Amino acid sequence: MLFASDNASGASQKVIDAIVAANDGYAPPYGADDWSKAAEVRVSELFERKCAVFLVPTGTAANALALAALTPPYGAIFCHDDAHIMDDECGAPEFFSAGAKLVGISGSCGKISEAGLAATLAAYPRGLVKQVQPAALSLSQATESGTLYSPAEVSVFAGMAHRHDVAVHMDGARFANAIASLGVSPAEMTWKSGVDVLSLGGTKNGAIMCEAVVFFDRDRAADFLYLRKRGGHTVSKGRFIAAQMLAWLDGGHWLELAQHANDQAQRLASGLRAISGVRLPWLPQVNEVFAVLPVAADKALKAAGARYYDWGGRGLEGDDCLKPGEVFVRMVTSFVTREDDVDRFLDITRKAAAG
Repeated sequence: MLFASDNASGASQKVIDAIVAANDGYAPPYGADDWSKAAEVRVSELFERKCAVFLVPTGTAANALALAALTPPYGAIFCHDDAHIMDDECGAPEFFSAGAKLVGISGSCGKISEAGLAATLAAYPRGLVKQVQPAALSLSQATESGTLYSPAEVSVFAGMAHRHDVAVHMDGARFANAIASLGVSPAEMTWKSGVDVLSLGGTKNGAIMCEAVVFFDRDRAADFLYLRKRGGHTVSKGRFIAAQMLAWLDGGHWLELAQHANDQAQRLASGLRAISGVRLPWLPQVNEVFAVLPVAADKALKAAGARYYDWGGRGLEGDDCLKPGEVFVRMVTSFVTREDDVDRFLDITRKAAAG
């Protein structure tokens, strides 16, 4: 019953087999190999556009380096208050951009609001010398609350940003889960809706170390080779990242893995909603489930070996706020989550809540 993180899962057998196959013989280093060239072509095909594609081993590197390409040291990066780049990357975006400022925007269920973005853009007018200059907007897809932006919403936010000459970045650590859930094309979710750069994540969804920075506007990628190298993320044996990307995307494998994780999250959420004393402040749209549990259920689950995160009170509003005797937690499913683990989790919760 390990629901702490989808990072705890291993890699799919298809990805493992691809790594083993790439291990045979010799290949040019530093991304000059055939796998890396093929991966750029395959990602461009996926997005129906010739993209500039750069492979990196971590999501933090993908986000931080992508934002560094969009933002000068005196720039502002707008994002949700609870965005991963704000809370969970140890200052990497600021570091790699040589000092850009992260500016948080509030919004329910992990999503920035249109009014919040408008007010923030108005508060950071271009040319005011005492302030950082507006440079980038980062949208998380899926959000830290397991919710999603529709292509229409992305288009609205991107339009607002572009009218202020602000570039749009998408943190796609769980992009596969978002696409599987919404049933739209990767192109519709990104450049067709105004996204300039995507951090495409495979590590949480069946890969080992496989992320890509995808520039839909190739001109913005002119200096990225140097940013990546300077940042220590130009991998010498890059074929092993590229081989993962090729296997991950092959035949829609990435979406099959994500769909399983999403389905298990829906199974978990549906079961929790039926238990008296358990509340879900918002419905999951991908593979993250947030629930308010009775303390008794929390203790029983942990005693039985269940693992998940205590989420404090982050994101709770109004009647959803914690009451005495409750705890707010996050559960994350993955491509290897088993139905019997979900059912056991629900059974323990049900019995503890009833008791």
